[in-house]
Amino acid sequence: MATTAKPVRPGQVEVDSAAASIGPAWRQYLRALGPGLVTGASDDDPSGVATYAQAGAKFGFGMLWSSLITLPLMTGVQEICDRTALASGQGLGELVTRKFSATWRLVIGALLATLIGANALNIAADLVAIGEGAHLLHLGPTWVWALLSGSLISVLVVSGSFRLIARVFKILCLALLAYVGVFLAVHVPWAEVGAHTIVPRVQFSKDYLALLVGVLGTTISPYLFFWQSAHRLEEMREEPEGGTETPLPLKRRSRKDAQHKLRTSRLDVFTGMAFSNLVMFAIIVATAVTIGRHGQHDIRSAAQAADALRPVAGRFASALFAAGFIGSGMLAVPVLAGAGSAGMAGLLGRPSGFSRSLRQAPVFYLLVAVGTVGGMALSLIGIDPVHLLVLVAIVNGMAAAPFLAVVMIISEDRSIMGRYVNGHVARALGWATVALMAAAAVGLLATA
Repeated sequence: MATTAKPVRPGQVEVDSAAASIGPAWRQYLRALGPGLVTGASDDDPSGVATYAQAGAKFGFGMLWSSLITLPLMTGVQEICDRTALASGQGLGELVTRKFSATWRLVIGALLATLIGANALNIAADLVAIGEGAHLLHLGPTWVWALLSGSLISVLVVSGSFRLIARVFKILCLALLAYVGVFLAVHVPWAEVGAHTIVPRVQFSKDYLALLVGVLGTTISPYLFFWQSAHRLEEMREEPEGGTETPLPLKRRSRKDAQHKLRTSRLDVFTGMAFSNLVMFAIIVATAVTIGRHGQHDIRSAAQAADALRPVAGRFASALFAAGFIGSGMLAVPVLAGAGSAGMAGLLGRPSGFSRSLRQAPVFYLLVAVGTVGGMALSLIGIDPVHLLVLVAIVNGMAAAPFLAVVMIISEDRSIMGRYVNGHVARALGWATVALMAAAAVGLLATA
């Protein structure tokens, strides 16, 4: 049902949001899910899966406590990124041009260029993981599926409508339930799990601290900041409010509709981050009670984790694990390619977004091609994906704090955000995350 809109006063549109509130509560909830869910699910890509599996296989339940830290911080950060798009109707790249001087824009642009390069390396590693997963399921050679999946994703994002892309994204999120399936298929000593989750047991060894930094860097990655904002804008362009493809910011909506949009968007973000952390928790527990109980193992890829599960948890658990990172990899590749590209296009004053055609946003799609095609090429020349992920971890670890500081400065500017500037809780969570990621970057350098 289309919503109706009529002008109320200059600069504002009155929107009848009753259509969004019709139907059972569960249907309203599912309708609200979108950018937040996709962002959270894409965070659990094969490189993240490998990191979490390594944590469980090598240190058992010793890192479960980190999930209690990452959940509120990750949720706070992504809600802030989401709110900048809602309040301004612009992406983070565009907001950088509004807030910062030319010198700082050059610095941020250099960081974005580095992020696009790092994302291309991550795409290569994810495509290799997709191929390895298909090989484990006896579907064919690794390189064939790496090339096929990269080509399929490229065709989808260039020729498909955003509604189709968004629907495919949501379906791919379901692949992560495979990890919960593995989690439920093994025997879990819940008392021990609860104790390790609530009470941190930090080991001050080089291996433990390096992996802890990896877990933090994988969970709170800079590309997620740009994707959350970009995907929310894509969703807003698809709305009938305003009557054009231009996103209608909260400040131009009626108070009632603005509150409804803000509430449903927060629900989406909170759900996505909780889902992401649940998957992280499930992978660590599942690998800890299976692979980890048979001695410490050095898991270097998601495929190796799936293969190692077979003799101790059965072929079914191994197949579920492989299916999980195939689906999550297919989801993560366009997110990785689109995130930095949207930020750079916005910084250059160019249109961006998968909801626009190739002719409407040529710079954006050129940058997406650099990431996707570059990743495909790297995946085919036999580069060790583990080495790629180490380099990506270093780049992400070093870039997370500066990018997040930029987000915090923008989200606290009342001229940009209006009445939707950060409150006390958002400000505390955001700057605490900046401090944590800065410390993680120092730790990464110390342990590298």
